[in-house]
Amino acid sequence: MDEIVTQALAKWPNVPHCYGWLALDARGNWRMRNEHAQTHKLPGDRITHPALTGFINRNYTHDAQGRWYFQNGPQRVYVALEVAPYIAHTEPAAGFVLQTGEHMSTITAGWLSEQGRLFLQGDGKFALLDDRDMAQCLNDLSLNERPVTDEQLLLWLEQRGSSGELSLRSGSQRIVLDYILETAIDKQFNFMRAPQASI
Repeated sequence: MDEIVTQALAKWPNVPHCYGWLALDARGNWRMRNEHAQTHKLPGDRITHPALTGFINRNYTHDAQGRWYFQNGPQRVYVALEVAPYIAHTEPAAGFVLQTGEHMSTITAGWLSEQGRLFLQGDGKFALLDDRDMAQCLNDLSLNERPVTDEQLLLWLEQRGSSGELSLRSGSQRIVLDYILETAIDKQFNFMRAPQASI
């Protein structure tokens, strides 16, 4: 966390928290959601200013209830998550990189959902792979340690992972993938997609 944020927290410890105004979309974009966007359930405007996105990335964390937030000085700005708290991208030299710029150096588990989306866990973080990078990862998938065909992958999804051992090769790692329902991920990985104030 930035030093200026730590100092602001000490100076103004009781600033009210903010809900609904900041979102993270399924491609790792931070979005500002004004009242119109919130009322009409719109994604909001993408934040593109490098200094602001860098500030959000450095001060992004969560509380014990699984509510993710950006610590903006003394105020917590809780984040509405379209899918997951982190979004991973592929980089040829670095492997998987999160929207915060952090590398997922060690991946310990992976899942493919009923929608064909890839989720990864590693370094204490749970991430969705950006859909634009999925085509590249398809070449690294194997079923029972052989290259998987489109038909085999569809069958694996239809049979909820029971048609064989699906794995992903990432550098020197081989990650066995499990099947997961997307409606179950927030409970399984303890995060809130739409944080609300504590009662």
